[in-house]
Amino acid sequence: MTKLNGWKQACAVFLFCAAMAVASPAQKFTTLVNFDETNGSHPWYESLIQGTDGNYYGTTEGGGTGVGGTVFQITRGGTLTPLYSFDGTDGQSPYAGLLQAANGNFYGTTYQGGANNAGTVFQITPEGTLTPLYNFCAKTNCSDGGYPYAGLVQATNGNLYGTTYGGGAYGNYGTVFEITPEGTLTTLHSFCAKAQCPDGALPYAGLVQATNGDLYGTTYGGGAYGDYGTVFKITAAGKLTTLHSFDYTDGRLPEDGLVQATNGSFYGTTSSGGPNENGTVFKITAAGKLTTLYSFCAQANCTDGTNPTAGLVQGTDGDFYGTTVEGGANNGNYGTIFKITPGGTLTTLHSFDGTDGEAPYGGLLQATSGTFYGTTEVSTTTGYGTVFSLSMGLGAFVETQPTSGAVGAPVIIRGDNLTGTTAVTFHGTAATFSVVSSSEITTTVPPGATTGTVEVTTPSGTLKSNVKFRVTP
Repeated sequence: MTKLNGWKQACAVFLFCAAMAVASPAQKFTTLVNFDETNGSHPWYESLIQGTDGNYYGTTEGGGTGVGGTVFQITRGGTLTPLYSFDGTDGQSPYAGLLQAANGNFYGTTYQGGANNAGTVFQITPEGTLTPLYNFCAKTNCSDGGYPYAGLVQATNGNLYGTTYGGGAYGNYGTVFEITPEGTLTTLHSFCAKAQCPDGALPYAGLVQATNGDLYGTTYGGGAYGDYGTVFKITAAGKLTTLHSFDYTDGRLPEDGLVQATNGSFYGTTSSGGPNENGTVFKITAAGKLTTLYSFCAQANCTDGTNPTAGLVQGTDGDFYGTTVEGGANNGNYGTIFKITPGGTLTTLHSFDGTDGEAPYGGLLQATSGTFYGTTEVSTTTGYGTVFSLSMGLGAFVETQPTSGAVGAPVIIRGDNLTGTTAVTFHGTAATFSVVSSSEITTTVPPGATTGTVEVTTPSGTLKSNVKFRVTP
């Protein structure tokens, strides 16, 4: 199975000529790290995550001492530390990013390697001790799946959920799976259960758990109108419903997953198709009504960017932020960073020029400082990719893990400069808490709490959560 196909093979090699977007006074772009292969190379379909220690964590597809890819830590100031290098026996080519689970450990996938050379699920401690939890293609004809591109999500039941690009009960069309933190895997759905794959096929993307408890995702291929991809939901018990089949006019080949916005709808991207044939941004309701918000290459010479492979993140200002792999200003073709309003007004924030990175396949992270962080797959400086930051002048906030729970449930609060915190409230209801470090608070959902914003009172001011905490029965 090849890593890239079609236009992706071309753009991975021939991305040239871009320029900086005009920056607003509050906007600042910084290249933090140029990978040099020894410390990793080619961060791919991954977004960075912020750990409870305040540092950021990610993966590279190649490089490292084992040459099979790496897991790394990077500080806000740009000091990078490789935590682990894969050598093939323990996995190879971790395309996706990481998840930090409630137990404090990180979890991820590798696309290849492992006992059956069909990819793995692994656990890694913050100190860098890695444990392979599952080797795919452990069953006859890979009915348990194989070759996971996507990362994992931890659901409210504590288990992890993900997808595989290949394998499954009906051939090589991929799966949705559940795995416990200890490594017991259950295949929930095998794609292409019927002729022509109306339920979808080949999921590149991971899953998101919605406020209704169901999981939502996309497939790269299949669907009712041909091989254009789908949006689906699946219950924790494995019942899958296809919500939308793309027909090219509204987009084609979604490569990343969805984000559920504060208005309850989901937002995502397709890597090609749409009215201008270079990818789209779309909105879809929980009931499956899809609206194309933007079609890329709407401007001369595609200065607005083309071919978004990454998903979106909703910033604390309510707008969505994302990247395109190609396009950009000044006849360039190195990719862009953009923001788009919920109504579909797009602004190009940065056009890469090669020296500051090119081909941002991965999405963005908004850290609790308010700054955005991301990666590029390559660069003209070293050829191995970068880590960058983009400040838009947005203020600091806190985030909770998880974002929902019943009264008495444990909650971790991430943030900045939390030392000296004097109060934590859930929608105005005071909670008992413990300050673990300047970047972490532990608490529990207090009796009487209702769904709403979590607020943390610190010596420098009150920080609010980026999403409302949902109190469940």
